[in-house]
Amino acid sequence: MIETYIQPFLNEWLEFFTSPQKRVYWLYMLTALFIGFTYLLYTKKSANIAFSKLFSKDNWWSKTAKADYKVLFLNSIIMLFVPKLLTKSVVAFGLFYTLTDWIPKNAMFQGIFEDWVVATLFTATLFIVDDFAKYWIHRWLHTIPFLWPYHRVHHSATALNFFTIFRTHPVEGVLFSIRTALAQGFVLGVFFFLFAEQVTLLMLLGANVFFFAFNILGSNLRHSPVAMPYPKWLERYLMSPAQHHIHHSKAVEHKDKNFGIVFSCWDRWFGGFCHSQANIELDYGVGNNLADKEHTLKKLYLSPFSDSYKLLKRTLKRKS
Repeated sequence: MIETYIQPFLNEWLEFFTSPQKRVYWLYMLTALFIGFTYLLYTKKSANIAFSKLFSKDNWWSKTAKADYKVLFLNSIIMLFVPKLLTKSVVAFGLFYTLTDWIPKNAMFQGIFEDWVVATLFTATLFIVDDFAKYWIHRWLHTIPFLWPYHRVHHSATALNFFTIFRTHPVEGVLFSIRTALAQGFVLGVFFFLFAEQVTLLMLLGANVFFFAFNILGSNLRHSPVAMPYPKWLERYLMSPAQHHIHHSKAVEHKDKNFGIVFSCWDRWFGGFCHSQANIELDYGVGNNLADKEHTLKKLYLSPFSDSYKLLKRTLKRKS
């Protein structure tokens, strides 16, 4: 039985670095390193300083970094045994047939627009709705008390590298997979109902073209030692790496700031927006003195269950 999981596990690990649908696809990491080095070279005026900051041992081989790698490895194994509770195809078909019951005439816009127009609209809508859903689930993970212990695993990182994005508790991983199914399935179902076979995805190297652009332009710097800002006007719409660094800051004034992933306008509209700040040194973590314990597997995997249960029990007791 174990053998049946070995090949999928190896394939999954290989895809982390070879699939353009993954955040740490080799080309995305390479361009992030290039952009980060160029930015540091411009600001620090020294190639040695830029290189040492970008490849600092504290970011890539400290206790916190090793915890990132361990969590990525263990989650890859755990998720092999976790059945998909919901898929976007199930959501899409369910929504399609529901809409057909309500509105007998489907494909009502088929043929009205050129195929490229429909494909562009579908691809952009899918990207935007998916990011909107990410914003809300991310915000809820922070603001709903019994969910926070699971997301705390990600924020317990005291230094950031490209693989910190995978420092997540399996419960959070399940919640995000459900979110993906609901958001993407919703868009797929609506567009298929309206445009039928005209619905196609604009892709580049096998990835959503907007997702590809986001990643090729340095998305991995959001979890890196390079706090690169954008111009203030652009930060009002797109989340810069420096803004996401503020989100990871344990300073009181940065609490619940910059929940957005791609678009920062969600934070402006719903609260929590914060511009990047020049010449500021940030401390990352969850604001306690247990940094070493925060990097143990016991703390990362087991403590969220007990902490979440206690918070939920306390909440229910207050309401009763």
